Amino acid sequence: MTRWLLALAVSGAIALGADQLKKERAKPPASAQEEIPPEEDVTRAPTEYSFNPLQAEKELKIGNYYFRKRSYRAAALRFREATKWNESYSDAWLRLAETQEKLKDSKAAKEAYAKYVELVPEAANAPEIRKKLTRLQ
Repeated sequence: MTRWLLALAVSGAIALGADQLKKERAKPPASAQEEIPPEEDVTRAPTEYSFNPLQAEKELKIGNYYFRKRSYRAAALRFREATKWNESYSDAWLRLAETQEKLKDSKAAKEAYAKYVELVPEAANAPEIRKKLTRLQ
């Protein structure tokens, strides 16, 4: 007899749960424009750059590694990251320009060389860089 009572209670609970589920599905959304949940995958979230010279130095070192391996696209990405972390990091701008030259992207190389000369106009290699700038135009 207890088995029959238990089976009856379970079937009643299942029926009640099914009715509740039907009611929830029939409800219209709370608002026409639902909130977008925050991105759970951190790797897909956009990077927010702020002044971080340590991260810029790290990116420059990794970029130099890729440059030595002749993986110029990877090096350019790292040098570009270094300039985003520290916009006044002249070494990163110079290395980015050299890498862009290797990639035959004269427009990007010109912009990077110009930024380098703007940051350190008194550099020892500034006359050489200015010549490269005139040649790239």
